Amino acid sequence: MRVFVASLATETNTFSPIPTDRSSFLSAFYAPPGAHPPTPTLCSAVFPVLRDRARRDGFTLIEGTATWAEPGGLVQRETFESLRDEILAQLRAALPVNAVVLGLHGAMVAQGEDDCEGDLIARARAIAGPDTVIGATFDPHSHLTPKRVENLDILNAFLEFPHTDFVARAEQAVDLVLRAARREIRPVISTFDCRMIDVLPTSQQPMRGFVDRLRALEGQDRILSASIIHGFLAGDVPELGTRIAIVTDNAPERGKRLARETGNALFAMRGTTSMPKLGIGPALVRAAGAAATAGAPVVLADIWDNPGGGVAGDGTLILDAMMKAGMDDIAVGTIWDPIAVMFCLAAGEGARIALRFGGKSGPGAGEPIDADVIVRRVVAEAWQSFGASRVPLGASAVVRPAGTHIDIILNTNRTQAFDPDIFAGLDIDIAAKRYLLVKSTNHFHAAFKPIAAEILYVDAGTHYPSDPRRTRYRKLTRAIWPRHEDPHGAET
Repeated sequence: MRVFVASLATETNTFSPIPTDRSSFLSAFYAPPGAHPPTPTLCSAVFPVLRDRARRDGFTLIEGTATWAEPGGLVQRETFESLRDEILAQLRAALPVNAVVLGLHGAMVAQGEDDCEGDLIARARAIAGPDTVIGATFDPHSHLTPKRVENLDILNAFLEFPHTDFVARAEQAVDLVLRAARREIRPVISTFDCRMIDVLPTSQQPMRGFVDRLRALEGQDRILSASIIHGFLAGDVPELGTRIAIVTDNAPERGKRLARETGNALFAMRGTTSMPKLGIGPALVRAAGAAATAGAPVVLADIWDNPGGGVAGDGTLILDAMMKAGMDDIAVGTIWDPIAVMFCLAAGEGARIALRFGGKSGPGAGEPIDADVIVRRVVAEAWQSFGASRVPLGASAVVRPAGTHIDIILNTNRTQAFDPDIFAGLDIDIAAKRYLLVKSTNHFHAAFKPIAAEILYVDAGTHYPSDPRRTRYRKLTRAIWPRHEDPHGAET
């Protein structure tokens, strides 16, 4: 048996002013054939999983390119087409193949192409032929389109948010693809449009129980896989919204019924699932009260200035408010500012310089902060963990405004905070801090919860399109909640 694998992924915020070009992929993660590291990345976990299965099962694995760009604005059309064609040429050269496995995100949008993944999958199908099994993994913050369903045999999205299960879901997808290629199963994908868009964290109820019940269905009554496509708030595409995808072993009616029942149950939970959010003022009051008696730091999450949602991650609103309130013993991870990092690298560790940092990418995220700072740490390449994956920060610096104990990580590769080692890797002792300010919506939660006295989700009112009632979607034509109270009964 011959199996081809490739990965092309990013999450596109169509409202973001940050262009995504080939350098965005090369600076984040790019592995040509055979160069994928042994550790997984979020969207390319199928590579190490397939390597293990190939060694165990004895089939031939042909590796294509794997690449990922940090979430940003529209992908340059030439960049998308060149990376797509690179992978398709590799697939063509690998023929004949029994199976194709693709590690995708599912929310990539290029100039002139709203459904990048659908386009890639359809072209792969045309090359590989109708009898080749094609499977793909997806991030749930994506868009599920008819073109993808029509051309895939296996569809598996991460179930957890934060995405702590990306390796496990890759293992499941690979197993199903191999079983289908051996003709042990005949997978059929059934979907249901929930006609909603919401924030669906599984780190709390009611989504915790909902996902546990959904996962328990897998392996029962010919159900091979169950996925929730949450949708991506910042993607202005026709298929925006939440969907259920059920893969059955040749039981389409069973799959269709379960997708509809599950989707209706999720729709009934609308408006009850999101994390409790505080404005800046109430959040600082609560944080100060918790820190007064806590033996561990209080974590404040700047949920909408999150590079993982395609924005810059250089917002200063919360940090500025904390400094003006006289709060100290703070660690900040991170503020994206390549210019400030360049200045710090030139000055060197121990230098005291006048530095302007943050607030440079556009309106809505606060003004730049001007301060005399001590450059406490500079590195040419910093990293953090995300489960078994390593996430690059790029060249980075830690600066401390003079007269304070506030340590601020400035970085060059935009990324959200995933793990406390984002601080430890730059010699910041979080045990000595009262407050940790992180840029992340929820992916930080799993790793930070064990070390936090309390976690506060802060809505600073930044420019991320977080309220679909007010977001000016131009390509969304069907009714969805909360833009329509009764979208299932509305005319579209």
